[in-house]
Amino acid sequence: MATRNHNAAAAAAAAPQLNHNRGGVPALGKQKAAAAGRADAMNRRAPLGDIGNVRAAEGKLQPQEQVSRPATRSFGAQLVKANSIKQNAAIAPARPAPRKASAKPPPPPPEHVIEISSDSDQSKTQSESSVSSVRSRRKVINTLTSVLSVRSKAACGITDKPRQLIEDIDKLDVNNELAVVEYIEDIYAFYKTAQHESRPGDYIDSQVEINSKMRAILADWIIEVHHKFELMPETLYLTMYIIDRYLSLQPVLRRELQLVGVSAMLIACKYEEIWAPEVNDFILISDSAYSREQILSMEKGVLNRIEWNLTVPTSYMFLVRFIKAASSGIKIDKEMENMVFFFAELSLMQYGLVTHLPSMVAASAVYAARLTLKRAPLWTDTLKHHTGFTESEIMECTKMLVSAHLTAPESKLKVVYKKYSSEQFGGVALRPPAVEICK
Repeated sequence: MATRNHNAAAAAAAAPQLNHNRGGVPALGKQKAAAAGRADAMNRRAPLGDIGNVRAAEGKLQPQEQVSRPATRSFGAQLVKANSIKQNAAIAPARPAPRKASAKPPPPPPEHVIEISSDSDQSKTQSESSVSSVRSRRKVINTLTSVLSVRSKAACGITDKPRQLIEDIDKLDVNNELAVVEYIEDIYAFYKTAQHESRPGDYIDSQVEINSKMRAILADWIIEVHHKFELMPETLYLTMYIIDRYLSLQPVLRRELQLVGVSAMLIACKYEEIWAPEVNDFILISDSAYSREQILSMEKGVLNRIEWNLTVPTSYMFLVRFIKAASSGIKIDKEMENMVFFFAELSLMQYGLVTHLPSMVAASAVYAARLTLKRAPLWTDTLKHHTGFTESEIMECTKMLVSAHLTAPESKLKVVYKKYSSEQFGGVALRPPAVEICK
């Protein structure tokens, strides 16, 4: 207020001189006097308030309000209140001299000190947290398809194995239309279900004149005839299925056992072969032990007894798939293939394997072959996936096959051993048996 009144008085005193010299340029002495008056007025102005005496409202710095209106009663009350607040406020202490850096961290700043960089740091932290939250939300988002797939696997008991451990064994047959790669998994899933139907039972105890040794002699002769006629592999396995299925349903006399074998092979040849052998061929191969009428009559009796059910999955169907899985999608290992079929034909002579599932017998033949050839690992995740069996589940059948290989050189029934000892099949039967598994 004093400064404003002093400026008004100085302006009033200088007015007559300005009016007197309005028409021309003022004198030099008057200009110096006016300048000196203005400098004196500036020196007598009130000092600025302390920069620390500011109020922080709502997190922002606000300077002291400047008075630019007349002092009314209400405005005077506001000024009195503001002066009282200034008097009670603590004066900020002077900044101490800088000290040398010490190992101890500096003390936290006082609560009444406002850091200018806090807003920018807070905004940066919030932006980083928002970005990380968006990323985390992206990771946990699950589609409906993925949720349903997980629930379906959990309901079926399928574990989440890494997919890269199971190799694609059909990758080389993508362009082969006969391989039906699009449907092969569904086909073998059906085979594994259908193999439980129309299975042969344990029939030796129900047979009066037939025992397991007689069955082994018949199987040895059937394998020899099959090899001489150069028939398809499917024919051999279907023939043995028909024999075991019929014997589990019908008692047979000892003298008619070979007749059942001849008729079963005739049926299998008609089902599998393009050019099936004639009845006269079987009469000659059996040394005219049975007449044409006897063979045809037994053929009709066998078909009626098994209810003409010939479309069944045999162990050969699973052998082809499991050998492919043992090769891990690469070119089929011929030595491995011959060794697997050697054990598979040995299994046809073992009565103890009649009641086992064809898929289990086939898996055991593959395991025994890998064990004999010392392939590592013995049982891969790919084999476990396609066979559906673990090592412990096929161990019993594998021991029977290895025992048959061990006793084959001294056995009287050497058709299978001689067949696979030849150069045509790589002489795989001559490999040392894996006797360590039988201990």
